[in-house]
Parts: sequence; structure tokens; C-alpha cells
Amino acid sequence: MENVDLPVVRACRQPWNKGRIVGQKRPLLPKQVWAIRERLELAERYRDLALFNLAIDSKLRGCDLVKLKVADVYAAGLVKERASIIQSKTDKPVRFEISEGTRRSISQ
Repeated sequence: MENVDLPVVRACRQPWNKGRIVGQKRPLLPKQVWAIRERLELAERYRDLALFNLAIDSKLRGCDLVKLKVADVYAAGLVKERASIIQSKTDKPVRFEISEGTRRSISQ
């Protein structure tokens, strides 16, 4: 078999993140948080509203937030005032308080 010299293949497209800011993003402003809440309420997306409110209250990572079960925040027919969850990254328990507005959105 003889060696065939093939042309060098080069990427013709730019990287997806060229010119974009990568890394940690700035936190949401209170005005932006309220705008998101209002839009979710108007669209009647109660599950998304409850998850968003829990994310703001608990400051959990997304992977820990979606692992929450109903039993973690709900007991005896009422939403708990405080909840505890073990973080997947650090394996340490985190306790957080659930605000009144979040409790209302969870109970809907």
C-alpha cells in the first residue's frame, strides 16, 4: 500500500464562544427578579415560579434544586418554613428559610 498525502483539514467556523464573556455572570438585579416573577405569574407557570422562588431563597445549585422532592418542602399539609438538603458537590447539609411568597407559590 502506498501512502496518499491528504490535504490538511482545518476548521472553517469560529468557536461558539468567541467574543462572549465566559465565566461567572453578574447576579440578577431585584428589578429583574420581580420582572421574571410577574411574567411567570401572568403565564400561569406555577411550577416554574415555585422553582424560581426556591432558587432565590435557597441559593442552591441547579442540580440540587431539581433534586428537591415534595417531602423536602412539604409536611402535614403545609409548606415548611425551613428546609434542609445535602448538596451534591460538597456533601454538606444546607438549611434555608422558605419565604412567605415562596410558600404561597409552592402551595398553588
